[in-house]
This record gives sequence, C-alpha cells and structure tokens, in this order.
Amino acid sequence: MKRGLQLLLLVFSLTVFAQKEAVDTTQIIIPNRHNTAEAQTKPYVIMISTDGFRYDYARKYNAENLLKYSNQGVQAKAMIPSYPSITFPNHWTLITGLYPSHHGLIDNFFYDYKRKENYAMSNRKNAEDGSWYGGTSLWGLAESQGMVSASLMWVGSASDAGGKRPTYYYPYHEKFSPSEKVDKVVNWLKLPMDQRPHFISLYFPEVDGSGHHFGPDTKETEDAVHLIDKAIGELVQKVNDLGLKNVNFVFVSDHGMIKVDGGAPLEIPAILFDKNRFDYYNSQTLLRVYVKNQNEVKSVYKELKAKKTDDYEVYLDKKLPKYLHFGTKDDKYNRIGQILLIPKAPKIFLEKGKKTSVGKHGYNPRLVPEMKATFLAWGPEFKNNLVIDEFENINVYPLVTEILGLKIDQPIDGKLKVLKETLKK
Repeated sequence: MKRGLQLLLLVFSLTVFAQKEAVDTTQIIIPNRHNTAEAQTKPYVIMISTDGFRYDYARKYNAENLLKYSNQGVQAKAMIPSYPSITFPNHWTLITGLYPSHHGLIDNFFYDYKRKENYAMSNRKNAEDGSWYGGTSLWGLAESQGMVSASLMWVGSASDAGGKRPTYYYPYHEKFSPSEKVDKVVNWLKLPMDQRPHFISLYFPEVDGSGHHFGPDTKETEDAVHLIDKAIGELVQKVNDLGLKNVNFVFVSDHGMIKVDGGAPLEIPAILFDKNRFDYYNSQTLLRVYVKNQNEVKSVYKELKAKKTDDYEVYLDKKLPKYLHFGTKDDKYNRIGQILLIPKAPKIFLEKGKKTSVGKHGYNPRLVPEMKATFLAWGPEFKNNLVIDEFENINVYPLVTEILGLKIDQPIDGKLKVLKETLKK
C-alpha cells in the first residue's frame, strides 16, 4: 500500500487537469447569498464524482464502504457515459442533463469556428469562462431558486456558466488530499442554516490518474480505489456525526478505463496533414476531421473510407449512429467536424514520435463495456437494497432536482422517469 500511495503522489502531479501556473488554494465565497426559508427545509445532496471509476471497480477491488452504503441504497449495474466517453464532456453532462453535442463541451480540446478560438481543459482562462458552456448547472439552478450550493473542483464550477457560480467554490488545483476535501465538505455543512449548502458537488481525480498511468488492472489503481473508498467512509461518518436530517449521497463517475495498444498505434491518414484543406483533432480514441471546403467533404470521406483498415471506422457526422447524439443534427455549436475516424478498442490513433498512456477512455460505451461508469446512491430519499439496470448519465440531473425540489427551467435531455423508481416517494 505504501508503494501505491507514493506512486499516487506522482499521479497527482500528472493528471489531465494539471495546471502549469501556480494556483491559489483559497476558497471563493460569493457574498450576500442565503437559503430561502423554503430551501432550508429541503433535503441535502452530496454528489461525488470519482474520475475514471469504472463500473466494476467497486466489486473488482472490494471497495468496502461503497459496497456497504450502496447495498443499503441503490446501485446500477452500470451507468452509460455520453459519447465521447471522456472527462470534461461527461462531467458537464452529469451536471446539466444535456448530451455533449447539446451543451458544447464536445471534447477536452476543440476549436470553435464561430468564435475562432481554441478550448483546452488545461487552460484556466477557458475553464473559468462560462460562455463556453451551454445548459444550466445543478448549482446554477439551485442558486437561482434560493438554494445555496458549493463545489470542490467539479468541471465548470469556477466559471459563470449560466450566469451563476456556486456560493462556495475553489479554482481547480490538486493540492488537497481526499481527506482534506472531506473536511471542507463537512465544514460547509456546519454553517448556519441560512448559509449551509444543500447541493454539494465533489470531485476526486486519483483513480483516473492511476488508470491512465498504470492501467486499470494494476495494484496502483486498486490502491487509488481504496484511497477514495476510505475518504467516502470518512465523509459519511463525519456527516452522520453532524446529526443533520435527510443527507443524500450520489456517487458517480464520468467514464471507465481500458488498457490500450500503445505499442502498435494506428497511423493518421497522410491526406489529413494538409493544413490548407483540413483541421483534425486527435484524442487518440477519436479523431475528428474538419474539412475547410464544404464541397470536398464527400470526396474526402470516400477517400478515407477506401484507405481505412479493419482497426477503425470512418463516418460522416450525419451518418453516425443516432444513439450517440454526436452527429450533424445534434451539433448545436458546430464544433464536432464533418468526418469521424473511430478506432476499435484497444487501438488508438497516435502521431509519430508522440507517447500515450497505458490506460485510456473515449470509446463508444455501447460497444466497449470497459467505458461504462458507476452510479451508486444512498440516503433517506432513496430506496433500500435496490439494483437497477444500466441507464444513460443524462438522467442523473432530473433525479437530483427532484430530491432538492428544484424546478427545471429549460429543456434537458434527461428524463426523471428513468430513475424515479430509485426514490421512496
């Protein structure tokens, strides 16, 4: 365990969100916000995301606390991430109830042709600029309806997306240990009733970091799972010690993880290197192509399809399977591109001379089960000893709003009826 924890310290500095510049660890508090009298009577929801916590990790690595709590509450056989199954798109989907193509975060890195700007998850200016983010976040919805919220490092929570930041939040950094994050959540719940957040979002990156750097089937990833499981045990115990009524926990992840074939990667078709004709965006498990001359799209598609290997598929965006919600009709912000090259797991696209990680995600979760995520929930509002079938992650949003008594004020993709059965009322 000691060796694993030492390696985790290395992972903390290498995870996908690492910021190059120094980050202030001071909490930011929006002044003059208070719970209404009605909000003070509502339940509490602590929504926890553990990045890269594959659907089978809790049992695979015997996460004792998570198994105990979810056995007392609700557990899904798996939760299906939105496509592509990567971090920023799915965290924003969980918090808005919209598919990535509908909320605009279609990748961790992309170009907006209308704005003529790049978005990069590692760019703090981008990450904290709410104009990149569509939809209404759970914290934004709560704040607009008189309910105080708080967030620890969730994607977009330091931005003004939808016009509302949480009352309490931190700019993203990785200085806090899981135990320190637990204490900060507990301290929020110790605040006076009119200042106490009823919706709290909490993010842990450690399992994803280990999965990327060491692979999903390693002692290091097992140690990371146990690290978070211990933190969850501490959180539940300390919250219970406060004696608050009706505190509910929703434990989710954004995607799973698979060991990829980094030793024999796929070559990017040479035609795409012509910068005058194309832009391409390679997340290694998905290669998106933007053809600058619209009249060339069909001919380029045919050329790429004719030269492809059996290790990947080539799609026109309008021909992508509809269930992925990632084609032309869904591309609200015109950020996806017209042609998609999709490798078959565990293959990846990799530029010559570049390196990749041992584990990756991003594949179609309907075809690659290792991409599936976790959903566990427990607390007074949830039924006991209930196991439910797989469902899409867009449906978490209306579930949380139902518990908190919030009114959804704009269209979303999720439906309450999908998870209504998990609630006692």
